[in-house]
Amino acid sequence: MGKRDDLIAQYADDLKNKCGMTPDMDLLTKVTIGCGPSIYDADASTVASSQPAELETVKNNFLIKKLGLADGPKLDEAIASVIETYGKSERNKYRAVVYYMLTKHFGKEGVYA
Repeated sequence: MGKRDDLIAQYADDLKNKCGMTPDMDLLTKVTIGCGPSIYDADASTVASSQPAELETVKNNFLIKKLGLADGPKLDEAIASVIETYGKSERNKYRAVVYYMLTKHFGKEGVYA
């Protein structure tokens, strides 16, 4: 197993144990690959949920550009919901996990088909 496989296993563990979800491993793998090299960078691999600018980045770069969603309050509500599910006190909210949950939330798995 390579480093990416180790990270995917870690993300799956977070989804199971911290978010109470059974991950679709195929989708999780595709979302992780979609994150590109950021998953290997300690800072870029996590979402700083307490920083409004970071949440805007998630909204603009992922929800609007990648998933093709229209901007609006539903996007902010979804991000807040995912952060709540992951656990606000959870220090390391992995970007791939947050993106995976957002993809599932909006039923946009087809983007990764």
